[in-house]
Amino acid sequence: MKICIFHDYFGAIGGGEKVALAISKLFNADIITTDINAVPNEYKNRVFSLGETVKIPPLKQIDASLKFYFSDFKDYDFYIFSGNWAIFAARKHSPNLLYCHTPTRAFYDLYDEYLKNRNILTKPAFIIWVKLHRKWTEKIIKKIDKIICNSENTKIRCKKYWGIDAEVIYPPVETSKFKFKSYGDFWLSVNRLYPEKRIELQLEVFRKLPDEKLIIVGGFSKGDHAERYAKKLMHMAPRNVEFLGSVSEDELIELYAECKGLLCTAKNEDFGLTPVEAMASGKPVIAVNEGGYRESVIDKKTGYLVNPNASEIIRAMKKISENPERFKMHCLERAKEFDIKNFYIKFRDILNKVYQKTY
Repeated sequence: MKICIFHDYFGAIGGGEKVALAISKLFNADIITTDINAVPNEYKNRVFSLGETVKIPPLKQIDASLKFYFSDFKDYDFYIFSGNWAIFAARKHSPNLLYCHTPTRAFYDLYDEYLKNRNILTKPAFIIWVKLHRKWTEKIIKKIDKIICNSENTKIRCKKYWGIDAEVIYPPVETSKFKFKSYGDFWLSVNRLYPEKRIELQLEVFRKLPDEKLIIVGGFSKGDHAERYAKKLMHMAPRNVEFLGSVSEDELIELYAECKGLLCTAKNEDFGLTPVEAMASGKPVIAVNEGGYRESVIDKKTGYLVNPNASEIIRAMKKISENPERFKMHCLERAKEFDIKNFYIKFRDILNKVYQKTY
C-alpha cells in the first residue's frame, strides 16, 4: 500500500512533527507539507513542499489550509492527515484517516485566552477568522473516514467540539534510542516556545532557585503567534536559564541522558511526548497535573504531578533531588508501554480496516 501523509508544516520540530516522521518511517510513506526548514536530513527525500507559507498570522494558517485544500495527489492508496490545516487535503484524498493531536485550540478551548491577548485593532480580525475557519474545519471533518486521537484528553475534545467518538492510540516513541548516563547539574525543559506551554512559570521557578540550572530546548515557527512570546521569554530569563533553540535528535538524547529530570508546564497538554522520552532515559518528570500528562506520568513513581505554581514545582524538585535513583526503574518500565512497536501494531490494524472498508 502506497501511503501519503499530509502534515501542516515543519517550521520547528515538536510532538506533531515527530509523529509524522515516525509514521513515515514505519510505513515507508511520503510527507506532503508546506514549510520544510526544520525537516531532518534523513527524511528530506521523503518530504515534499506545497510551497512556503505567508509568515503573518492568521494569513499563515489560511495560506496553509488553502494549499492543502487545492492539492491533488492521486498516486497514493491511502492518506493520513496530521495537524490542524493538513485536514483540508481531505477534499480530494480518500481513503483517509486523521491522527488528531487536538482540535484547533485557538478555535475551541483556548479561544477566550487567545482573544484576550489581542489588542483593539487585531481582536475583530481574530473573531472573524476563527468564526469562518472553524466553520470550514467542521465541514471538512465530515470528509474524514476515521479519526484516531493521541490521548484520552484529545478524545474528550473531539467529542465535545466535533461530536465524534474517536479511538485512542498513544503516539510512538522509539524508547530504545534513549539512554541513561547520569543525574547531571541541570533540569531540562523540551517544548515549542508557545504561550500555552507556560514557560514563564519555569522562569519564575528558577528565578527563585539561583543555584539550580534549567536548559530549555525548542524553537518556534516564524509568523506564528509564538514569535513575540519567545523573544519576550529570552529577554526576561534569569541567568541560570539557557535557551538552546532547536537541537538535533542526537543532541536531545544526550541532554535527556545527563539531566536531573524533566519539567513540563503546558496548559492542558494534548498528550505530550517529552515525559515519555525522559522516562525512557530513566529520568523523573515534574509535570502539571493537567491534560495528557495524567496519562503518562505516574505520581510519586515516575515523578510528580503538581499544580501549576512555583512553590509546588520547587517542592517536587527538592524531593527528587534527595534520591533521583529511586524513580529510574519505574520510569524505564512506564516508557515501554508507549514504545513505537505498540503504536505500529494498533495503527496498522486500524489503517487496514479503513482501507478494506472503503474498498
